[in-house]
Amino acid sequence: MIKKLDILIIRSFIGPFIAAFAISLFVLTMQFFWLYIDDLVGKGLDLITVLKLVGLVALFWVPMALPLALLFSSIMTFGNLGEKFELVAIKAAGISLTRFMRPLLVFTFFVCGIAFLFANNIIPVTQLKLSALKYDIIVSKPSIDIKEGIFYDKIDGFIIKLGKKEKNDSIIHDVVIFEKGYYLQDNIMVAESGVMRVSKDKQFLEFILKNGWRYQEKGPRGVIETEFTRMGFKEYKKVFDLKSFQMNKTEDSAFYDPKMLSVRQLNLAIDSLDHIDTFYAKKAKLEVSPYLRFTRYADTGWSKILKPLPKVKPAKIFPDSLNQQLIDAAANQLATVKGSVAVMAEDYKAKYLSMQLHEIEWHKKFTLSVACLVMFLIGAPLGSIIRKGGLGTPMVFAIVFFVLFHLLNTFGEKFVRSGQTNALIGMWLSTFILVPISVFLIYKAMHDSQLFNQEFYYRNFKGLRKFLATFKKQKND
Repeated sequence: MIKKLDILIIRSFIGPFIAAFAISLFVLTMQFFWLYIDDLVGKGLDLITVLKLVGLVALFWVPMALPLALLFSSIMTFGNLGEKFELVAIKAAGISLTRFMRPLLVFTFFVCGIAFLFANNIIPVTQLKLSALKYDIIVSKPSIDIKEGIFYDKIDGFIIKLGKKEKNDSIIHDVVIFEKGYYLQDNIMVAESGVMRVSKDKQFLEFILKNGWRYQEKGPRGVIETEFTRMGFKEYKKVFDLKSFQMNKTEDSAFYDPKMLSVRQLNLAIDSLDHIDTFYAKKAKLEVSPYLRFTRYADTGWSKILKPLPKVKPAKIFPDSLNQQLIDAAANQLATVKGSVAVMAEDYKAKYLSMQLHEIEWHKKFTLSVACLVMFLIGAPLGSIIRKGGLGTPMVFAIVFFVLFHLLNTFGEKFVRSGQTNALIGMWLSTFILVPISVFLIYKAMHDSQLFNQEFYYRNFKGLRKFLATFKKQKND
């Protein structure tokens, strides 16, 4: 009988779980395309590239879709069983709720392992390939990024404005190019029309401009003797280096991100960053001490003096004629020390932020897998309490708790990034809050709680309503 009961609960659960997982993965995947829709539409991508992009995005969201699917399917399964009074029959047979949940609990542990394997082994590779593919899509036809009537400044040293583009994104009209530099003013190039294309090696963006002018001003700053040059042209070729996109397509290291590392690699990276305090203390001593020469003559015997020294009239060491030179020398020395300390402080801040990002990703490998267990422990007792099947009520409760989970994760990560807390507390914040809620719901479900029974609250507040009505009537009289 017990084995048949296990089969019953697994069969009741597996269908809603697969459906919920598919829906969750679809919604999360569409979120990516809504975000990058402007970069994808009109690129002329072939079917294989689109399918590859969809597959990589779907794989990336698997660890996030699993907790949501477990939460929704567990609420739906136990809600259906409660609505059909099957839970009542099972409890009447002397089978406790925890025993009834046991086969699904074993299944949830299996899902937790799958989530960890995805987060640790598959997601790092997926993130790398997804970053490379997004770069290829953007570079393959960057003209789509240069929109009509909008100043485009993603190419270092230049600002481009296009008045109009043809449907093929290659023929352009009313072109204005500002060449930024340390000149009297920006050099300007205007053209009536032209052709925009990417070189065969995808390293350069070429503009073949027609019927235009180039304006340039030369001369030293601060004087009026400058030279203004205006050059007209029938055809002019302008080449832009796409390396200014700050990515190197051929080198994987250009796409380095802590999300692309496994737990073992993150351990090595964190271990190398964990000693930055000692490193910068030694570096500060080496770089700053040469400028603070008086520290060499510090006398430790001063700390042993018990009585104050007698007042002695200070003697002049340097003549008055050297005062200004000494002040300037001291100011320059202090400025050098300040500059060195500022550079080291910025470098330290960057290294410390890098260590925080690595720690965030390390904890995230485990929090997403543990979240599967937490979501199940919330969904199963919640479904047995509300005793409502179908899609409506379970969907509402699933969205509420998943949004709470996501917000707590987001807030915790922001707290870690801003330095307000450490990675352990920030990344496990959602678990620390949701676990007590799951324990509370399990306790209520085991004791047949009326937590979400509308009639229960109606009966209990009936006396209060009568008292308020009587009080209101006496007040009016």
